[in-house]
Amino acid sequence: MLAYVVRRIASSLPTLLLAAVAVFTLIRMVPGDPAQLMLGDGADAAQIAQLRQQLGLDLPLWSQFLHWLQHVLAGDLGRSITSDQPVLPLILERFQVSASIVLSAVAMAAAIAVPAGLLAAWKQNGPLDFAIVAVSTLMLSIPSFWLGLLLLLWFGLHLGWLPVVGYVPMGQDLVQGLVYLVLPVATLVLIEVGVLTRMSRASAIEVLRLEYVSHARAKGVSEWGVLWRHVLPNAFSPTLTLIGLVLGHLLGGIAVLETVFTLPGLGRLLVDSILGRDYPVVQGCLLFTACIYVVINLVVDLCYPLFDPRVAAS
Repeated sequence: MLAYVVRRIASSLPTLLLAAVAVFTLIRMVPGDPAQLMLGDGADAAQIAQLRQQLGLDLPLWSQFLHWLQHVLAGDLGRSITSDQPVLPLILERFQVSASIVLSAVAMAAAIAVPAGLLAAWKQNGPLDFAIVAVSTLMLSIPSFWLGLLLLLWFGLHLGWLPVVGYVPMGQDLVQGLVYLVLPVATLVLIEVGVLTRMSRASAIEVLRLEYVSHARAKGVSEWGVLWRHVLPNAFSPTLTLIGLVLGHLLGGIAVLETVFTLPGLGRLLVDSILGRDYPVVQGCLLFTACIYVVINLVVDLCYPLFDPRVAAS
């Protein structure tokens, strides 16, 4: 098991390095001179050249990358051009908002989807199976921004049950903070529960066809015992992979939802930074999101042996 953990952590390091190279290269390919943008249109050539020298932009590209990577490894992602704040604390502050929404939504979606998929597989081709498949397909077909706007209009404006837009930190007011998160979290739950249900159902159907399930039934194990002890643990691994992908996808792509509900999360910070051409923040957000992707997939891989010991043994 220890060798498996070490091997998986070691295999993640090249991915992180490639992500850093990709982020650095993409930012350098963006048109425009960062020094010119920082000084504005009124700066002369001498001022621009002096700032380029201070920022190291006159160095060769490989030297710039090594210099930047050295600071990144020390936890320094630079300073924001627009607010002059350190980038890393700014990202961590906004990430708390995004993480509270995404983690809550994925946990709720998984809690609904896994039992629903299991029931659909158990009653395959029956009325319950058709109903679950139809609802999950409908959920898959709805764009997140459209569903978010629909919930906002219905529960926020028409019924007046929930606040329309805004955000209250839970540390400031726990109840109000939770109330403001109901609609964004509900939107993500309704969107992601469809794909997780379909995956859970497909995995459970494959497991139900295996011989050891037939043997368990032949020994007199009840149907609930078969589902709980034999089907669920073996069918959960593929669903766990999808949960990890969904989690990473949402943490990196929640900008649309945060824009709809005006939430001060990481996605909103990235959008505002792109519009303001705040390159250090854009670069930091992209690198941080890539690292989150890698870390989530690493955690998912490390969880596999808990459900299937053959993974660690192999």
